[in-house]
Amino acid sequence: MATTKTPDIIYTIVDEAPELASASLLPIIRSFAGAAGLSVETRNISVAARILALFPEYLTEEQRVSDDLAELGQIVKTPEANVIKLPNVSASMPQLSAAIKELQSKGYNIPDYPTDPKTDEEKSVAARYDAVKGSAVNPVLREGNSDRRSAKAVKEYAKANPHSMGEWTADSKTTVASMAGNDFYANEKSATITAAQAGAAKITFTDASGAETVLKDGLKYIEGEIVDATFLSVKELRKFIKQEIASMEPGVLFSVHLKATMMKVSDPIIFGHFVSVYLEDFIAKHGAKLAELGFNPNQGLGDLEAKIAGHADLEADYKAAMAAQPAMYMVNSDKGITNLHVSSDVIIDASMPAVIRAGGIGWGPDGKPAPTKCCIPDNCYAPVYDETINFFKANGKLDVTTCGAVSNVGLMAQKAEEYGSHPTTFEMKADGIVRIVLASGEVLHEHAVEKGDIWRSATVKKEPIDDWIRLAVRRVKATGLGAFWLDANRAHDAELIKYVTPALKAAGLDIPVMAPREATRWTLENMVAGKDVVTITGNVLRDYLTDLFPILELGTSAKMLSIVSLMQGGGLFETGAGGTAPKHVQQVLEESHLRWDSLGEFCALGESFAFLADVRGVAKAGVYAKAIDEAIQKLLVNGNSPQGRVGQNDNRTSHYWFARYWAEAMAAQTEDAGLAAHFAPIAKALVDGEAAIIAEIHASAGKPADLGGYYLLDAAKTAAVMRPSATLNAIIG
Repeated sequence: MATTKTPDIIYTIVDEAPELASASLLPIIRSFAGAAGLSVETRNISVAARILALFPEYLTEEQRVSDDLAELGQIVKTPEANVIKLPNVSASMPQLSAAIKELQSKGYNIPDYPTDPKTDEEKSVAARYDAVKGSAVNPVLREGNSDRRSAKAVKEYAKANPHSMGEWTADSKTTVASMAGNDFYANEKSATITAAQAGAAKITFTDASGAETVLKDGLKYIEGEIVDATFLSVKELRKFIKQEIASMEPGVLFSVHLKATMMKVSDPIIFGHFVSVYLEDFIAKHGAKLAELGFNPNQGLGDLEAKIAGHADLEADYKAAMAAQPAMYMVNSDKGITNLHVSSDVIIDASMPAVIRAGGIGWGPDGKPAPTKCCIPDNCYAPVYDETINFFKANGKLDVTTCGAVSNVGLMAQKAEEYGSHPTTFEMKADGIVRIVLASGEVLHEHAVEKGDIWRSATVKKEPIDDWIRLAVRRVKATGLGAFWLDANRAHDAELIKYVTPALKAAGLDIPVMAPREATRWTLENMVAGKDVVTITGNVLRDYLTDLFPILELGTSAKMLSIVSLMQGGGLFETGAGGTAPKHVQQVLEESHLRWDSLGEFCALGESFAFLADVRGVAKAGVYAKAIDEAIQKLLVNGNSPQGRVGQNDNRTSHYWFARYWAEAMAAQTEDAGLAAHFAPIAKALVDGEAAIIAEIHASAGKPADLGGYYLLDAAKTAAVMRPSATLNAIIG
């Protein structure tokens, strides 16, 4: 529950594997912090909590929950904010539907999602649910720009203990395919708002008859704000998909890489076009029946298979249609889950680095590795992956024992560049013209569009841009090498360059500005030479690069340190990525083994305590921060991180070792005698209890686990699974 005083640390309740890990780790954090009188409170930003907070009138008094996301959105605008933000689910439509169904089954009388809302009530319900979809959390909390890098101890461990890397050869058939034009990149227009233009604005659509519809009203632009508008031609998209399918070589897998979670409007539609083109003949033959069954290509092949189950003629034709097309990149070969089953199963920022790390390899329907054609339709960011693949074809795999560290400074504050995660993306219902119209009547941007085209707009304000440049300058000075990833030939980037160039001149720095393709090669060349590099990017590239380079360097992006210096003086500490979290949960359910690595949480916790010490002057917090750093180093050196199989270290054993090393460091330090005295018996008890604690944790593994839910966990059942050691629980409390 909310308090009048902002707690010393706020720890977020989220979803899937990170939330399971919290059931084990959070009691340790609270116990340790309590020794210094430091408060650790939680705020629930999980999918389930966000849904329930939006529908209080459908719930009983006991079922209602506070809108913690809205509260956190206000807290991060204060100097007192100190938030540890774990990775939450950016819900796709299938995930949202599953969460709704689970909540309803547990007695929460929330409404179904209206797929075709007609009444005012249905439209209201759909709008509320849509606020949960996609990257709904991050834009609210990110009131600062991103500084994401690997902790020194993590990087050194990765170099000394290299993870596996697939071999690259010059003749690899793995490629990236993108549209030839008429995509978001080619059609983009951008402008910086002048004082005279500032104020109200709206987005309108005028059809061929001249009838005008307001797509979005109530917009307000401020002076210095960059406003973009663009669209992707669906006619050209479908032509591109057909061409790429037709040009497939034998032995190469077909795949599409999108982000239907963050780009919650555009990318599910693009995904649906891949599905409908891939099965074009089948859909043409059975269109009427499929419509009757409620099939929507945007929901993927998984939904199609569920809907045609039991219809023998459809099942037979579907099987034949799939067999006639090129073999597909698989999410799970054993279970027959293809690249086109669910839009949120193949997320570009996780899937493309995985292919690249493996040496350009994906897994086919036969369960065997093969090269893959990676379709990334839009050219805004596809060149990054294309150039990376070309680089490794020419130079061979990355040597992780000698490579430099690649960090990122990302422009993301105040919803900067939120392409697709906002209510200004539209699928065109007819041919016509889309315009952004200012209060004066001036048309800022306009595009002639056709039915089905995807039009979008996004903005970034002056204050976040200035803050981003200042942060970039600080990080490049500290690191020694960096570049702005901006394309002078792209409309949006050209406007950003107008801010960057004079700012660098004023700072007396010559930081290069390069288009993403050139910046990719430059970064890889320096990285391979052992140099540390800062990539300075916009919001989407921040998201993509902070998976790409960590997965290559460290084997995972979950081990990255993510510091958001909030513009009002507070701190937000993000704990890594959650792309593999669903697979981790599946393993817990099947055999009670959680391989999720909480290293990102450990690093964020250390930074959170350091923030309390450095910014708020809490001396005891500085002692905790140093001890956490020692604990992390010991954990890595001694090989106590989670592993993949039952009987090995898992998340729970890693928490024991972290608590032990943290307690030992607190007991050994000489800065605060009171804390040393408090932790000395705890450290001894953790050392003496090692055999019993490890045995108790391992004894609980190897059999199915009951969590009481997926999106809404049962607290008691989850604690039983994640805190199985009575010995450890007695020590921690």
